[in-house]
Amino acid sequence: MKIRRLFKWGSLIIIVVLIAIGILAYTFYHNAASTFEEIHTPLERTSAIERTEPVKLAEQQPFSILLLGVDERKSDVGRSDTMIVLSVNPQKNNTLMISIPRDTYTQIVGKNIKDKINHAYAFGGIEMTMSSVENLLNIPIDYVAKVNMEGFEQIIDTTGGVKVQNAMAFQEGDYHFKKGMITLDGAAALEYVRMRKEDPEGDFGRQNRQKQVIQSIIEEGTSFKTILKYQNIFDILGKNISTNLTFAQLKELQQNYRPSFSNIQQIYFEKGQGSTVNGIWYYIMDKGELAQVSDTLKEHLEISSR
Repeated sequence: MKIRRLFKWGSLIIIVVLIAIGILAYTFYHNAASTFEEIHTPLERTSAIERTEPVKLAEQQPFSILLLGVDERKSDVGRSDTMIVLSVNPQKNNTLMISIPRDTYTQIVGKNIKDKINHAYAFGGIEMTMSSVENLLNIPIDYVAKVNMEGFEQIIDTTGGVKVQNAMAFQEGDYHFKKGMITLDGAAALEYVRMRKEDPEGDFGRQNRQKQVIQSIIEEGTSFKTILKYQNIFDILGKNISTNLTFAQLKELQQNYRPSFSNIQQIYFEKGQGSTVNGIWYYIMDKGELAQVSDTLKEHLEISSR
């Protein structure tokens, strides 16, 4: 298990959603609250890993959140293309972030089969995905935030595009990305963050590109010209975001947890191996590394080992 320290706000798409709402919430309270009524999706589920009592955000207790980036089109039930777990501890003043490889071979809770973990969303939506992630990591997942990747594209276009410093020239889809400072519209940014096959760092390189795009969105999102477009941003968020966080809970996060989000340590799964099972390629977790990650997250969440 490798841990790298990240500063500012993380490296994945859904964090932008929380920040975008938080930035504008106090200035445009009514609009933010109205949008969050659309975004908020209560969940009725039995957790695979139960807590003894619910997290109390007002008391600054540690919590976990599953971040899902989903390709979800009209003719398709969708797949969770990006799966990230954050463990947030305000007493330690930091956040741990772990990216789960989407091809991970694991138990799909509620389906009674083993399959790629990103298929859990297609089988049973957010609830089955949460349960399967809990079962894999052996920790409770307190909250979830899901964003449709199409919404990610629209947010970038609304802000006027993003600028990133590209470390290597590469081709992805219909786009050729030159080395150096480049400006990306929404469609190009999606291809930029998805590429991994040509990157010598594989998923690590992909995550670094995601971080670049997110940080650029944050910079654009806080600019005066973008704030003037706040209604367009709220419309996009309302159509493409889903979370079980309430608006009141989001305000608690903004008030009590912001320093923790500013100090993010990224954990990597790197010891697993690819393997073909019945003609299908899977990522097989290293059991020792998986146990170590689980113990690290439990300690950070201040829950007992099981």
